[in-house]
Amino acid sequence: MTEQAGEHVHGYADNKDDHLRRLRRIEGQVRGIARMIEDDKYCIDVLTQVSAATRALQNVALGLLEEHMSGCVVDAAKAGDAEAAEKVQEASAAIARLVRS
Repeated sequence: MTEQAGEHVHGYADNKDDHLRRLRRIEGQVRGIARMIEDDKYCIDVLTQVSAATRALQNVALGLLEEHMSGCVVDAAKAGDAEAAEKVQEASAAIARLVRS
C-alpha cells in the first residue's frame, strides 16, 4: 500500500475496474448456479458451474495477491521496519488460505 497525497493507495488500485468487472461476472455466474438449482438441473452440470465460479474467484485472488506482493509488501520491505515483517506475515497467511481453499 503506497501513499498518494495523504491517502493510502492499495496495490490493486491500477486494476480496480478490471477486478470489479471480473467480480460482477462471477456474481452473475453464482446467480446462474442458484437458478440451476431452482430449476432442478442435473447435479454434475451444477457442480461444473460451481467449479468454474470457484476457479474465477481463485484467479481474482491470485491477481490481488500478486498486486499486494509487488506493491504493499515491496514498499514495506524498502522501509525495512516492523511493518515489513508484518506485511510478509500477512502475505504468507493469505497464501496459506489460498492453498487450503
